[in-house]
Amino acid sequence: MSFPSLLSARRPVPGVFVALTLTLAIGWLVVLVDGGQLFNQSTTVSLLHVAAGLGFVAVGQTLVILGGSLDLSVAYVISLSTLVAAETMNGSDGALGPGIGLALAVSAGIGLLNGLLVTKLRVNAFIATLGVGLLLKGYLDSGYDGPAGTTSPTLVQTLGYQRVGPVPLSFLLLAAVTGMAWFALSRTRFGHHLVAVGGDAEVARLSGVRNDRVLVTAHVLCSLCAGLTGIYLASRLGSGAPRVGTEGLYDLESIAAVVIGGTALAGGRGGVVGTVGGVLLLASIDAIFNQLEVDSFFKQVIRGAIIIAAVAVYARRALRKAAS
Repeated sequence: MSFPSLLSARRPVPGVFVALTLTLAIGWLVVLVDGGQLFNQSTTVSLLHVAAGLGFVAVGQTLVILGGSLDLSVAYVISLSTLVAAETMNGSDGALGPGIGLALAVSAGIGLLNGLLVTKLRVNAFIATLGVGLLLKGYLDSGYDGPAGTTSPTLVQTLGYQRVGPVPLSFLLLAAVTGMAWFALSRTRFGHHLVAVGGDAEVARLSGVRNDRVLVTAHVLCSLCAGLTGIYLASRLGSGAPRVGTEGLYDLESIAAVVIGGTALAGGRGGVVGTVGGVLLLASIDAIFNQLEVDSFFKQVIRGAIIIAAVAVYARRALRKAAS
């Protein structure tokens, strides 16, 4: 695969937005027949809050997957960052800045560790990030029995609950983060190099790309996005929660959103816009099922079926392109 073709591979697959539109239309009709209302303000606000929490970490996950890597430690980074932020703030608005800064710094440090394990020690990304995640799990399980710390009231009132009309401030922040990630991927050397590394690492290396530096940066950014999710969840919960990341399945859910959004798990193709579409699709399914009071087991079955279908569709599309 040529270097220019790798650069053009970053366009997101728009099919996820067609699926999102159809899901919302069918869901609205089914909920209406059931006697409910899908598009009221409370449901919309709840949907966008769910999308914001998953969206931050999914954008970060997109970056590492585009580079041909993966991060399974994000759920534990989220849990840890809620605790670091809440315990540092300790209910004080004066400690808001240090709490956010320290949570992001710890998250970036974990991302740096992941990146160095993958690039310098040549540990498979699946194993490296899973191992780091288990180390964090051990710390969280031994150090915390339940919620700890108290989030700054200002953070709770703004990031946690403030809205502009029906749109939460957190979702607007997600839009800003997505815009920055899109710009980085499509308009900067780092983005071009990341897609090149994910498409063919050897071709990228021969073209002068510093593969290790690119992948380490992607892992740091991924963990920073996970830390941002943790700060957001701390603002919603009002405290740190040692298991909120794993109970929310943010590791698997973020990967699912990335795949549904059209990013290839092998790397080199996809984008953050498609990922946000995948996030909104998953959040919409949750909102519809909550309105219908569907059993949680059946909800997960449907999610699994959607992910399998998405992967199958994109795999067939890739085979057709390769054949042509």
